[in-house]
Amino acid sequence: MRLVGPAGEQVGIVAINDALALAQEADLDLVEVAPTARPPVCKLMDYGKFKYESALKARESRKNQTQTVIKEIKLRPKIDPHDYGTKKGHVERFLKQGDKVKVTIMFRGREQSRPELGHRLLQRLAEDVQELGFVEAQPKLDGRNMIMVIGPHKRKADQKAERSPARASARPGARESTAAQHTADAGEAAAAQHAAGALDAAAAAALDAAAAVAREDAAARRGAGEQEGAAAQESSAEPAVEAVVAAPRPVPTPRAPRPTAAPRPSAAPRPSAAPRPSGTPRPAPAPRPTAAAAAADRGAADAKAGG
Repeated sequence: MRLVGPAGEQVGIVAINDALALAQEADLDLVEVAPTARPPVCKLMDYGKFKYESALKARESRKNQTQTVIKEIKLRPKIDPHDYGTKKGHVERFLKQGDKVKVTIMFRGREQSRPELGHRLLQRLAEDVQELGFVEAQPKLDGRNMIMVIGPHKRKADQKAERSPARASARPGARESTAAQHTADAGEAAAAQHAAGALDAAAAAALDAAAAVAREDAAARRGAGEQEGAAAQESSAEPAVEAVVAAPRPVPTPRAPRPTAAPRPSAAPRPSAAPRPSGTPRPAPAPRPTAAAAAADRGAADAKAGG
């Protein structure tokens, strides 16, 4: 194989075992970079570092890439002036963002026979936004619609490059304002703390003065009480003893006994029920006449009828 050193120098054509030995001595990886070459090309490198650097490069390339976006605005040939102003504002906003704008004029019914109305409207719109964009595709009919594409003068990448320094310049000012605000807050806090300390000292002095006045009043009261006690002892050298006779307690009157309850009258005995009359016996049923007796009776009856 053809071996390339870690710094990109050509080592030459070496055997696989020798290349592995060189990679082990240098504490590197043996990576095949051109497998289709004859002989294959391998390189001594740190494969983990190589993958990390490749990922960083891919990320940076994706960050700088800009995706082209085409916005679409639809108009009618008989659009109202106020609606036209609104649609024009949308077109200007899209062009300022760096996007392309596809303007479509929709024809309906007999409007299809007057395509010059749509062409005139598109030319008017292109003149109104010529400071922000240019006509990239001229108006052309597409079925019932007429289409025109307007492209921005500045691409998205250029606008991003212009916005990034502005943001970077705005950050230090914000930091300075934040630091000034912190300093002002610290000064206000120190002043408030000093004022609170002064108030605490004044309150402590007032409390000490009140305590001194209270001690003086207590001493004066204590002296006056001692003088009054001495005078009372002198005046009561021979106290008069008066016998106090306790009045006898009134004897309680006995309570009258409660009247005994009258005995309840005994309940009258219930009358016994009258005996039920025994039922009359049913007469025994007459015996049924036999067939001979019935024939005899019929014969007698016939004889009576014949006589």
